[in-house]
Amino acid sequence: MDDDGTGTAAFAGPAWRDAFRAVDRAGFVPTRAWATPMDGGPGRWIDRDADPDAWRAAVRGDATILTQVDDGATPLTEESAAASVLPSSSATAPSLVAAFLDLLDPAPGDRVLEIGTGTGWTAALLSHRLGGDRVTTVEVDPQVARTAEANLRRTGHQPALVVGDGGYGHPAGAPYDRVHATCGVTEVPWAWVEQTRQGGVIVAPWMPRVQGGGHRVRLTATGDGAVGRLHGDGSFMLLRAHRHVVRPLRGEPRESTTRLDPRRLTGSGRGCAVALAGLLPDVHVNAGDAPDGTHRLALRDTAGESHALVVRHADGGDAAVSERGPRDLWSEARDAYFTWVGWGEPGRERFGLTVDREGHHVWLDRPDHRIGGISWASTAVSTARCAEERGP
Repeated sequence: MDDDGTGTAAFAGPAWRDAFRAVDRAGFVPTRAWATPMDGGPGRWIDRDADPDAWRAAVRGDATILTQVDDGATPLTEESAAASVLPSSSATAPSLVAAFLDLLDPAPGDRVLEIGTGTGWTAALLSHRLGGDRVTTVEVDPQVARTAEANLRRTGHQPALVVGDGGYGHPAGAPYDRVHATCGVTEVPWAWVEQTRQGGVIVAPWMPRVQGGGHRVRLTATGDGAVGRLHGDGSFMLLRAHRHVVRPLRGEPRESTTRLDPRRLTGSGRGCAVALAGLLPDVHVNAGDAPDGTHRLALRDTAGESHALVVRHADGGDAAVSERGPRDLWSEARDAYFTWVGWGEPGRERFGLTVDREGHHVWLDRPDHRIGGISWASTAVSTARCAEERGP
């Protein structure tokens, strides 16, 4: 750890080390919270009053610290955190914060739009580096925003803090030289591209609907869109408007079998995951092992009309397929997997994204080799359906 006492500077590169030294994360972490280390160790409850040394060690260490669940409707307690109630706000692990800030790479004088204020720590880091008058941060949750504002004032930082849906950015302050998202997105919103100065940069956790976590993406605004590559792992809580609404299954099942082991789709690495996200942009792909030893792969389209479940039994053999709705989602997923195989099984580093007025597109090797994507029109339809189901 650094001898200045903040500890988190040990996780930052040279460009951000001074900011990490100056802005102690302890000023942004509540007295009681749930800490999950980045090394894969178990999460644990931390309480500054009951065990100040353990609390401080978690704050100085490389752990994401959960600060809210269930959008604040359920109190954050050791029991609710351990039960994995929907996480809805946190102080992100320092190594992940540093990785995204390195990609952002703002220059002196740049104006930054941050999406997702959370505890306010990242906004404070940006403000220390650039000045509070150069930073606008947007938070969707009013209670989270009030807490962040108090944290920022107490620690001497004064970015502009806006309460609103970050998916729309903050057009009143545009254009920005940098857009920095601290929440995951299934598609990079067009509003962020519109509000970024030509040559400016957008950095975000892209979290498509394929199981396996998110990807750090860095896009450069070109004037009529934005384009860039993927740069490693980066999973965050989703922008609230991008959360998946699980709908009840409808229709009679169609039963069949397949010789393809469904584990190939979610166990073939990050390149395969990106290819599936590009080729099946409106399909959720999730898988897991059941206690009885079976492996289950579930596919759902965002329209809520089609579903497939593929079950591989513990003793192997052909897997059972059950499909509902107008689409044969297993056939689509199988074909997408073999398309990726036919390309030579490219890794994630060969893929990138383009965002333009038509939609969000995935490409392989070069931007003019698009493999698929999703249109803003279809996203609008999906969002409207989700809003209907959530109710007022």
